[in-house]
Parts: sequence; structure tokens; C-alpha cells
Amino acid sequence: MEEIENKGGQGRTELEKLGEFGLIERLTQDLPIHHPQNTLKAVGDDAAVLRIPEGHVQLVSKDLLIEGVHFDMTYCPLKHLGYKAIAVNLSDIAAMNAKPLQVLVGIAVSNRYSLEALEELYAGMRLCCERYGVDLVGGDTTSSASGLCISVTVLGSARPERVAYRSGAKENDLLCVSGDLGGAYAGLLLLEREKREFLANPAMQPDFKDFSYVLERQLKPEPRLDIVDLLEKIGVVPTSMIDVSDGLASEILHLSKESGCGCMLHESKIPVDLETCKALEMFKILPEVAALSGGEDYELLFTVKQADYEKIKDCHQVKVIGYMTEAAQGNFLVPENGTLVPLTAQGWQAFDKR
Repeated sequence: MEEIENKGGQGRTELEKLGEFGLIERLTQDLPIHHPQNTLKAVGDDAAVLRIPEGHVQLVSKDLLIEGVHFDMTYCPLKHLGYKAIAVNLSDIAAMNAKPLQVLVGIAVSNRYSLEALEELYAGMRLCCERYGVDLVGGDTTSSASGLCISVTVLGSARPERVAYRSGAKENDLLCVSGDLGGAYAGLLLLEREKREFLANPAMQPDFKDFSYVLERQLKPEPRLDIVDLLEKIGVVPTSMIDVSDGLASEILHLSKESGCGCMLHESKIPVDLETCKALEMFKILPEVAALSGGEDYELLFTVKQADYEKIKDCHQVKVIGYMTEAAQGNFLVPENGTLVPLTAQGWQAFDKR
């Protein structure tokens, strides 16, 4: 099986030369602390010592990334993978209208990977932590029979009255989404196409001209913590909230189910970037289909009271795309012309047979 080298052209250092504790020390040396008032002890003891900010509640989330399931090393750079592993976890805290403070990282790794490869992975993790002011405070390493498994736990905090749950939406609330959708799926389609070409002809060079945006949406997503800051600045507390990891339709159905509501989603209001549309056209996929079912956009989907419309209507990063109804009316896509289309979840399903 192919060994995973670093990209810097250095020699390969086998992990067995360092051992578990030597590897941990190498990967976590000189980690910066962004929250010294909350992170009292990070890496170095049997447990981190953390303080919850006064008047706040703590939020905890965990995510797993498994090689061959969530990422493909054929086209996923290690530094990007490390960044993404942290970013998607920070997104879970943002999805509760809260701020992340610390992360713990566990990895299981096979002997295909060298020390230099793991240093590249951790460089991406450090970059994401630095960008969003998050402390990496511990974790674990172990061996794997094959491939790479990354486990990230994120801890965040918020004042209890600002925490947004999936269950708080009410009839007539406005349905909003940040950013644009479908880009990550378009990027995945391009990467998979080039992988097939490469396997057929290893001498080929990938053709990604004019598609840097959708590739970044797939390989290096950004958690929308800026939206959490924006909502706080304009004095809006979402009535419900979730991040778009499994496709817009799936996430709307989660909010509707947990809140005991229905929803009307206006097809013409779904935001899709022009580059995304151009990429999807090559695969003969409609933009709204990618937005509804593609997943991995990590935008924030949330509801607000109608009384808050004046506060959000001029926020260019937020679009009102529909509204909540009574549960008996169901969940529907509203086309500009034609009959209502029932919303169905066709995005990522973790235990689908493949």
C-alpha cells in the first residue's frame, strides 16, 4: 500500500522511532494559548484544566473523520484535512449560536504515515485554531490497522439565553441561511472526476481551472462564527439553528421535526454562487438539487421571529429563504411556477450501504 509522505521533500521518519509519547510531544510542542483565563492547563498532564466563563454554559461536541469514508487521500492534502477536521467541529458550536474555546484531537494512524505527514496534518489544525482563536488542549494518538482516523472534541460556551436549539422554531418564523450552498458538492464532483482520470492515466495533470472557490468549499470549509458575531451585534437570537452539513433539505427537516413545525422553502431564494452553477452545469446537475442534497457547506440555517426582519434584511451574508408553518401543512419547496414539491432528505446518510 502506498506510503503517505510529507509534501516538503524531507526524508521520511517512521513513527516507531518516536513512540506514542514522543509523537505527541512532537506534534503538540509550543501550542499557543488564546484563552489563558479559561485554559488553565492544556497539553502535558493527564487531563486539561478548563474554566467556564462566568455566567456561561458549556457546549461539547465530537466528530469523527474516517479515511475512505469522509476523506480520500488521493486528492485531499494533509494540511487541508487538518484544517477541515477542526473547522467542521467549530461549525457545530456555531450551530448552537455559541463560541468555541478549546478542542481535543485524537488520531489513529497506520504505518503508511510518516512523522512528516502528521506534522503537515497538525499544521492545518494549528492554522484553523489560530484563525478562530481556539486552544488545542489535548487528545490521544494510537495505531491503526489501516488508514487514518481523526477524532475531534470541541468545547464552547455561551450565555444560556443566547443558545439556539433545533427545537425553538415557531409558526410564521422566517427561515434564513448564511452564505451560499452547493459549492462543496460541486468541488467534490470535480475532485472525483479528476481522480477517475488519474487512475486511468497517472501521468495526467488535474484540470481545475476557474474552480478554486468550489474546491476550497470542499477541501477547506470555514465555520460561520462570523454569523454568530453578527447576530449578537444586531441583537438577534435565533429561535432555532443548525449547520448545513448534510444538505439544505435534510437540515430543514431536522428543524421542522424538532420544533413541531412545517416549512415553505422558496426555490428562487436558495443562494448559489455563479462558480458553483458553472461547475454543476458540466455534470448536468441543477443548482437547487446540489444545494438541497449536496451537503458539507457548513453554512448556518436558522429561524428568527418576524419582528427581527428589519434587523437582518440588510445583512448581505444572510438570506431569508422561507418561513415556518404549522406541522400539519408539511414541508415543501415552493417553485416560482408550478405546484408545491414535498421536501425529502437525500443528502449524506452515515449508515447507508455503499
